[in-house]
Order: sequence, then C-alpha cells, then structure tokens
Amino acid sequence: MPGGRDAQEIDRLRRENERLREQLAEQAKQLAEQAKQIVDLQRQLALRQQNSTTTSKPPSSDGLAGKQRMRGRRQKSWRKRGGQPGHLGHWRSLVPANRVNQIVNLRPKRCRHCQHGLHQRDERGEPRRHQVTELPPIDAHITEYRCYQRRCPACGQTTQAALPDDIVGQFGPQLTALIAYLTVVCRMPRLVVQRFLEGALQIPISLGSTQAAWEEASAAVAAPYVQLAAALPQEAVLNADETGHCTNGDKRWLWTFVARTFVLYRIAASRGSDVLKTVLGETFAGVLGSDRLPSYLKYVAGQRQFCWAHFTRNLLSAFDLATTPSAKRFCREALVLQRRLFRLWYRFRGDPTARGAPITRQELIAKVLPIEKAFFRLGERYLDAANADVGNLAWALFVQNEHFFTFVHVEGVEPTNNVAERALRTAVQWRKIMFGTRSENGERAVERLLTIARTCQLLELNALVYLTAAIAAHRRHQTVSSLLRRPQTP
Repeated sequence: MPGGRDAQEIDRLRRENERLREQLAEQAKQLAEQAKQIVDLQRQLALRQQNSTTTSKPPSSDGLAGKQRMRGRRQKSWRKRGGQPGHLGHWRSLVPANRVNQIVNLRPKRCRHCQHGLHQRDERGEPRRHQVTELPPIDAHITEYRCYQRRCPACGQTTQAALPDDIVGQFGPQLTALIAYLTVVCRMPRLVVQRFLEGALQIPISLGSTQAAWEEASAAVAAPYVQLAAALPQEAVLNADETGHCTNGDKRWLWTFVARTFVLYRIAASRGSDVLKTVLGETFAGVLGSDRLPSYLKYVAGQRQFCWAHFTRNLLSAFDLATTPSAKRFCREALVLQRRLFRLWYRFRGDPTARGAPITRQELIAKVLPIEKAFFRLGERYLDAANADVGNLAWALFVQNEHFFTFVHVEGVEPTNNVAERALRTAVQWRKIMFGTRSENGERAVERLLTIARTCQLLELNALVYLTAAIAAHRRHQTVSSLLRRPQTP
C-alpha cells in the first residue's frame, strides 16, 4: 500500500503545482496591468504639466495645474534697470503748430542767479516748447428737427415735413460708429458701453440702442466685406487658422484668413475642409500656410507651408512624454536641425541679433538643402518607431517634407503661421468677453466688424473714421469705400 500513498502524494503535489502556476500567471497579469496603468498615469501627468511652450494652448492657460512656463531671464542680469547706455530714447513728440489751440508765452522777468531784471532784448535762441494735451468739456451735439404740418387750401389735407433721407434713428453716424468701435475694437461689453456713454458723454442710451447701432454698422460694411471675401482666392499667399466659437450654446468655429493687405474672419458650423472650399473655392492656386490639421491636408492647394512653431511645440511635447532613449534622441536631433534652419532664416531676414553675415535668397536655398535632406533621412529612420508621437512626427518629415520648406523658395511666405494666430487672438479675446453670439445675424456682424477693424489696423487706417464714413454713406444709399488695396510691386 505504500505505493498507493506515494501516488496520492504525487497527485496532490501536481494539483498544488498547477494552482501555484495559475496564481503566478494571475499575478503576472496583474503586474502587467499595473505597469500599463503606471505608464498611462505618467503620460497623463506629463500631459497635465505641459504648458504653452509644448502645446497650442495660450499662455493664459498656464495655471497652477501645469508646469510654469519660463518667463524672463534664467539668470539675474548685472545690468541696472531702465534704458542702457547707447539706447535711443523714446518720448512723446510735439504735435504740429497748426494743431495747437492755444499758445502761452512765458518769459523770465529776473535772472534766477543774480536777480537782475531781464527784458525782451535779452532773449536768446528759440523757446523751449512744452505741450499739455487736455480734453475739452464733453457735451453731446444734439440737433432737433421740427417737422411742421401745413394744410392744403385746395384739398384740405394736412402734410407734415419729412426728415432728410440720411437721418436714421436717433443717433448720428459718428455716435453709431463709436458704439460699434467701442464694442469690436475696444472689446467693451454693451453694458459698459452704455455706462460710458451715459457717464462720460452724458448721452442716455438703452442696451437695445447699442445693439441697433452694432447691427447698423454691420450692414454698412457688408459690401466691403464681400469685396475682401471675393479677393481671397486670387491671393498669392494666405495663412489660415481656426478656433472654437459659440452661438446660443451651439458649437461653432471661427476661421481667420490673413492676406498681405487684409484679414478676413468667417464663422462656420464645421472645422472641415468644406469651409475652405466655401471660402477659397474648390482649389487654391497660391501658397496656403497653416498647421497640419487634416482639414488643410484634404484641401487642394497649389503649395503649402506648414507652421514650424506648431511642429516645434510638437517636438518639445514628444520629448517631455518620451520614455525611451530612442524617442528622446529623435526629438533632440530634430530640434538641433530646427535651430540650424532658423539661424539661416534670421540671417536671410537681416535680423541684427543673428550670428553671421546676411545672406541672399540663393545662399539661403543652398545652405538649407542639406538640412532639408537631413530632416528627410531622420523621418525615414523613425517611421516604424514604437512611440506613437515620434512615429507621427517622423511620418510628417518623411511624407510631407517639401511642405515644410516652401518659405525658403517663395517670396512672401513665412515659416510660421504666427500672422494667423495673432489675428485669431483678437477674435478670441472678443469671444471671451462677449461669450460668443446669439444668432446667425450676430455671427455675420462679428465676421464683418472684426474683419474691418483688423484690416484697418493692418492698413494703418483709423477704424473709427472708416466706420463713420461707411455708416454715413450707407444711410445716403451711396457706395461704401473699399478696403481692398493691391500691394505695390517693389
């Protein structure tokens, strides 16, 4: 019977072994899941700590939750505060003499050293001019129209005098334009505009009247907006960008298109390439500068210029999130090449802080060519990278290589999309203050007035003066002057 006990013991040990193996397998599975959770949590933490230098988030979003962006100097400077030796001073320039309303002549009567009497014959040289600017007492100019009635002796009917055709509502063109200017350019909410007009200008006005002035200004600049929109497809170079918008709680997208002499805004329900087709046509023959959003990649353009600022932030983000030496090596090599590229660009642009002598366009092309090839080879090496971020960036450098270097060959093309981002920043500030729009008419008004304000700034025109003239012409049913300016060829 001892053999029977041995068989039972062996069977028991076999079952125990199986049980332990199952436990080990379960524990190994748990460890693998925990390791994956740790990696995911580490990535989430790294993403949480990113700031505006490694993402497309604005600097205002660098709150306490994220890693603070480096501001100012990293080391304390030995220089004193204020202007440095050799720095050209800046001061308020004197206005021309024909703009001066009053002149007060001040002449010394006694010498401040010995108290001897001084006379006009003792004057030497030109007087020192000191100007003080002050606002006159502000009082609204009110015109009262008295429409008399007369009875006809022939038929006995009464006829009342009609208002002139250009008299619309209770506010003149300049006040109407000022309300729109304060709202769109100064980004003042309507309630603040109402209080400003009542407190500073002594003009009682309702919130509804400020809205009516906004809508009339929008109607006045409708024709110039259409002219600018029609000119977009003919532009040689365009930069485009988009951001979120809200209309009565519904999601919208606010697009901006920046040409050389004007800026145009468009609010759409989509972020897709259909908006580009609507604004620019089925195809665009010029150079389209943008980020690498799929909407731009699907759209047919003659040439593209991808934004290096976006791509650099993508590299910095991938470097922060990388967990392998290979991924970090890719990011470091790409950033080194990027710095070499922009040093050449700054030399070509004539930046006084750039190292090296200025170079011509042909020299720029020749010096950038090896860097372009190095980027191509770098992308090819890392196409199959295990890191998804690195693989995506490598694919862009390999497949879309030519779209990163259009600025090297084509005049008027910038390597970044900063002009569109700056134009979009104005619209974002307006949106955050006004909390979006409430209707489709409100969307059209925002498009038009933001376009007019930003284009006037680009053309160095006074937006208030232009809005006043546009509203006056609109009331007289006359043509509003165009903002379309063809750039002069050098």
